[in-house]
Amino acid sequence: MNNEQCNRAPLYEMLEQYRVKGNISYHVPGHKNGKAYAGTTGAGYLSEIMRYDVTEITGTDDLHHPEGVIKEAQELAAHCFGAEESFFLVGGSTAGNLALILTVCPEPGMILILQRNVHKSVIHGLMLAGVRAVFLDPLIDPLSGLAVAPAAETVQAALAAYPDAAAVLITMPNYYGMGSDLAPLAQACHDSGVPLLVDEAHGAHYGQHPALPAGALACGADGVVQSTHKMLPALTMGAMLHIQGPRLDRALLRLRLAMVQSSSPSYPVMASLDLARRLLHSQGASAFTAGLAAVDILRRGLAELPRYRLLQPSAPQHEAAHLTQDPFKAVIYDVTGVLSGFELQRRLECRGCVPEMSDDRHVVLLFSLGSRAEDSVRLLEALWEIEVELQAVSMYVELEPCSDLVSESLTVNVGDGGNPAVSSNISTWNNLCKTLISDPVPFSLKPVAASYTERIKLEDSVGRVAAEMVIPYPPGIPLLYPGETITGQISRRLSDLAEGGAKFQACADPALQHIVVYNIKKGGEG
Repeated sequence: MNNEQCNRAPLYEMLEQYRVKGNISYHVPGHKNGKAYAGTTGAGYLSEIMRYDVTEITGTDDLHHPEGVIKEAQELAAHCFGAEESFFLVGGSTAGNLALILTVCPEPGMILILQRNVHKSVIHGLMLAGVRAVFLDPLIDPLSGLAVAPAAETVQAALAAYPDAAAVLITMPNYYGMGSDLAPLAQACHDSGVPLLVDEAHGAHYGQHPALPAGALACGADGVVQSTHKMLPALTMGAMLHIQGPRLDRALLRLRLAMVQSSSPSYPVMASLDLARRLLHSQGASAFTAGLAAVDILRRGLAELPRYRLLQPSAPQHEAAHLTQDPFKAVIYDVTGVLSGFELQRRLECRGCVPEMSDDRHVVLLFSLGSRAEDSVRLLEALWEIEVELQAVSMYVELEPCSDLVSESLTVNVGDGGNPAVSSNISTWNNLCKTLISDPVPFSLKPVAASYTERIKLEDSVGRVAAEMVIPYPPGIPLLYPGETITGQISRRLSDLAEGGAKFQACADPALQHIVVYNIKKGGEG
């Protein structure tokens, strides 16, 4: 494609032309370009968006059978991201993960190999497809205690043990921007004749600048899902699915996408995908200059605040868990162990700095090509203010709690040499299995009968079998699945997260004071 083509945004431009024409709507949506709110209190800022909120009419094309501007926009996206074919997603990476799983596992009972720490959308895909999942234990970064991805040897062993597996699914990078080398995993899959699927939700920007890690497509993945709204400038729910190679049934994939996506997709969301792609095509690597400069300011500023440390990749070595780090994911922690990640997040939010997420040790600060120097300056000021507060605490000066957030008591957990003791598992998911490769775990949509369950206090759950999924959110990665025995270690992990302020999804009690387990009559069987 030539520069003139790449600098166009055909879908976005079509919506501009639609607005200028001023045609009278005799079709959905019912707000009639926002006119339904005329003479009322109005729709406020949504009024402008409604002027571009169209449906499938003459000239606007059809996401599920693209022949015009959507087809052209998707072809431009494929060219930009190095895919053979790209699909716009209006349901986030969730829609892409569901479609890929339903494509590679078209019949119930098929085996899919995947890492244990996957997003809940992948678990829902397993349920919809009736998959028998073989879970792989991911490598743990020894410096942070965080899980990344399985080793290539583990993937090879799983493929040898289950030669009838339909595919392998890997998440890269993780929520903390951590990654390893995907190329050996892709090679292992291709040597066995199966596709490698990658949930690259947090890596849509990968490969677009020399300072960024290589993208999954460049490493040989066959199907890659990206949340364009997370790390690139698309509207929320805007994502893309990229395909290359002969190992995926693309006709079936199109059918699956039509199943899991709305038949009335949002044109503003799709147009934002077109704009995000055009920005990359027109500006290239320079699009990231300001954002990377902001990150550099933060890095240099943290060097003058010794309390805080930035998560960094391990020293390069064979099979290291953490070889690559997204520079836009600035993961910080209190090196003294005084502040938990949850507490540090609360204190930052008191000062108008809102992080992406936290766990019991780390705070994830997300930068992007939209970040600027002043963002880092303000963040450093807030961290300095927190340091001053903590110094006051050490001098027995009572602090005023945040006006809208209650600060919990501070506890020190210092290991040898003044560094915080690192747990073997401090991430927000469950990596407590005793084998690298699990037996096949059957998933289905069949609900658990209420007569087989009971609600008990979390503190009394050790030794019982979970009857519900427990998902800390963010990052949305299940820590506990139905059918898993709740060990003392898992129970403590859940309690620590709940006490630290983590939020939970999928479970009946979002505060996690209670948990649903199989009752004794059921005997703990699924």
